[in-house]
Amino acid sequence: MNFRSKVEASFEKNYKKFIFIPLAILIISIILIFIQYQRTGDFLYKDISLKGGLSITINTNNDIDLNDLESKITSKFSSAEAIARKLTDFSTAQITGINIEASGVEEKDLKPFLEEYFALKLTNDNYSVEEVGASLGSSFFKDLIISLIFAFIFMAIVVFVIYRKFIPAITVILTALTDIIATLAVVNLLGIKISTAGIAAFLLLIGYSIDSDMLLTTKILRRKSSSAISEMYNAMKTGLMMTITTLVALALSLIFTNSIVIRQIFSIALIGLIIDIIATYLGNGPVLLWYAKKHETK
Repeated sequence: MNFRSKVEASFEKNYKKFIFIPLAILIISIILIFIQYQRTGDFLYKDISLKGGLSITINTNNDIDLNDLESKITSKFSSAEAIARKLTDFSTAQITGINIEASGVEEKDLKPFLEEYFALKLTNDNYSVEEVGASLGSSFFKDLIISLIFAFIFMAIVVFVIYRKFIPAITVILTALTDIIATLAVVNLLGIKISTAGIAAFLLLIGYSIDSDMLLTTKILRRKSSSAISEMYNAMKTGLMMTITTLVALALSLIFTNSIVIRQIFSIALIGLIIDIIATYLGNGPVLLWYAKKHETK
């Protein structure tokens, strides 16, 4: 018995058990997001582009302790939250500046503190600030969530129109939903503050999830003479090759990029694609296999 035959035989024997793995991931993720909401009043961590605040960039070559800077800001201003990041030159890896994202504090109060901390007179040549109002950030967030919901609704409509069968269509939708919810839970656990770019990454994730799920569904439901398990194996080969190639590209990009925005998009996509492998081939796949076998016997 060759490798393919062993994989097909093992999967066909245990496929019903595999369904519980993505189901458990979905349930645990929902619980984690609920805990996040109970603890913080929101189901995700937002950065200043979504909740409002200051983004300050200081051009300096000094290598400072970021944790110390963050703790000093939050100690000095009791209602403040702050995240500091080093900016580096891609070619030399030398520090070119410090970016500070802060909320709950005014720029007129924070600037003198930073001048004292850095022992540096901050001018237009070495200092820049962007401010996002709380109402504007909240409006951005609402618009992006609405976009995400509409993307999901239209995706569901397209899936139902293409397959016109309830179980395969709803399974594709549930798989995409699992990808989004589980990725959000992991992002929360990692403490990543999501920006507008992060929401865009979730939109990309919906598209990629549907791509692999529809490939799998089409292969199994529209097969001609081959067995359902054989077509599932073929779809897995193609889908996994696509996903693994993308994962490698994302991982390499994360190593070499210095852009905060790109790092967040790629980090969310990387997490989501790993979850998508589990949700697609241990969730959607077994359900489609069960559905195909059920209709074969009729």
